[in-house]
Amino acid sequence: MIIRINNQALDFTLDKEKTLGDVFTGIEQWLSSSGHRLSEISVDGQVINASMIEDIFSRDINTVKFLDINTNVIAELTAASLLNLLEDISEYESLDFENKTKFLDTWKGRPQAQFMYAEMPDLYSFFINTFSNNDISPAVLRSITEEIQREVNDPVNEITKIEPVLNEICIKLTDLPLDIQTGKDLLAAQTLQLFSAITEKIIRIFYQLNSQCYLTDKNEIKKIAQDFSDFKNVLKELLEAYEKNDTVIVGDLAEYEAAPRLKEIYTSILKNSMDPLSSKNFELKDAK
Repeated sequence: MIIRINNQALDFTLDKEKTLGDVFTGIEQWLSSSGHRLSEISVDGQVINASMIEDIFSRDINTVKFLDINTNVIAELTAASLLNLLEDISEYESLDFENKTKFLDTWKGRPQAQFMYAEMPDLYSFFINTFSNNDISPAVLRSITEEIQREVNDPVNEITKIEPVLNEICIKLTDLPLDIQTGKDLLAAQTLQLFSAITEKIIRIFYQLNSQCYLTDKNEIKKIAQDFSDFKNVLKELLEAYEKNDTVIVGDLAEYEAAPRLKEIYTSILKNSMDPLSSKNFELKDAK
């Protein structure tokens, strides 16, 4: 049996797969981890619709010559949606007050809005805020959207160029207890806000690097994901200590936990980033 994804034959090894369902389970897991979304399946030239899935997947692989799978790359779908969303912002800005009040309900039904709702709910909520005429202005929303667009289109460049910003914020974080003690409340709040923002940005870029196959070491990917999970707990403790005005705990967490941990995670991501593979070898037994 020959398996082709987007007309490209895969170099694969069968293990214990007996049916098309067994084969497809492994392929589907691999596609998902590689940042692809299934769009069409064909068996020996016949396009498979939803009603045929059960019968086709029970079919013995020895009776099949070709399994063709077409996919969409999620990053490409995201990039296209972001372009449309930027056009939506411009359209909203051009409307008079009455039509602006009607825009949101229509916008929710657009493909780019539905895609963002499923894939990027935080950004979707920002659009809801703006199109509801709340506190996020169209200009701010455009800036946020363009930043995420850069992260999708060129994640390696984005992760590389934030290093000076990250270093500066980490230095400011170690000064946080002194800022609190000397009454510089606004500066302290800004430091925490910036640190949280840079953390969220690194997480977003990590997702893009992983889904677009810039990160290929599975063990490192798992380690970085776990490091992020642990780091979120540290950040939560830091924010709680800040709210309680406990400068001792804030100082310890900021200097010895939060700042160095985030820099370590950042360094790991940077070290493991590489050009995505133009072609991928795939073993079904490794995909399970």
